[in-house]
Amino acid sequence: MAQEHHYRIDYLLDGAYKSFYIRAARMDNAEAWHWATVDAGFGELPKYRSDPVIKLSKPKAERLGVTSVEWSPA
Repeated sequence: MAQEHHYRIDYLLDGAYKSFYIRAARMDNAEAWHWATVDAGFGELPKYRSDPVIKLSKPKAERLGVTSVEWSPA
């Protein structure tokens, strides 16, 4: 298993500020947008770790009200 790190993700949901921390092996903008949609209740988590997961794109997330996603190491 890869070494995991802690990250902080901030975003706006319909104009309201949201923030959370997550532990992951890697983080980039696409991953941050995915986890923001999961936290907002729009994205999905796999039932098992080996199951594929459909990640929402940035334009789709923005249509659902998730905007201004930013991440940083915690």
